[in-house]
Amino acid sequence: MKLTGEEDEDTLRSEAKEIVLRQLSMMDRTRHELMRALTKRNVPENIAEQTVDRYEEHGLVNDEAFANRFVATRMASKPSSRRGLAAALARKGIERELIETALEQVGDEEEDLAALELAQNKARMTQGLDRQVRYRRIYGALARRGFSPPQCRRAVEQVLGED
Repeated sequence: MKLTGEEDEDTLRSEAKEIVLRQLSMMDRTRHELMRALTKRNVPENIAEQTVDRYEEHGLVNDEAFANRFVATRMASKPSSRRGLAAALARKGIERELIETALEQVGDEEEDLAALELAQNKARMTQGLDRQVRYRRIYGALARRGFSPPQCRRAVEQVLGED
C-alpha cells in the first residue's frame, strides 16, 4: 500500500525511529552506522538525517564517546595497535580528529605491551612447530593487527627467545 503526503512522511519517520532504536538496543552505534542502516532500508536521506540528529541531541548517539569507549574496550579485550584501532574506527565512520583524540589514551608502552601479549598468545598456539614457521605466524598475526615491523620483530624475538 502506497501512502501519500503527510501520512507517508509520518510513517517513514516512525519506521526510521524504530530502526534507530533497534540498532541502538543491540549496541552503541556511530552516526555513520545508523545512517547506513537507514539508507539500506530505503529511508529518505532528509528523514534519516533528522532522525539521527534527534538522537544526537539527546546524547544517545555520540561519536566522540563511542570512539573513546571503543579504544578502551578493544585494548582490554583484543589488543591492537593504534593504527589498527584507527582503521577500525574509520570503517565505523568516525572523523579523523575524533580518532586521534581517542587514540591519545594508548601510549607507546601500552601498545608494545599489547604486541607482546598477542605474540605470547600466538606462541602458545604454535608450540611444537618449527621456529621459522612460528616466527612467520606470530609476526603475521601482529602485522594484521596493525603493529609496525619493528614492534612485530621485537615482540616475536622476545617471545621466541623465551622458548
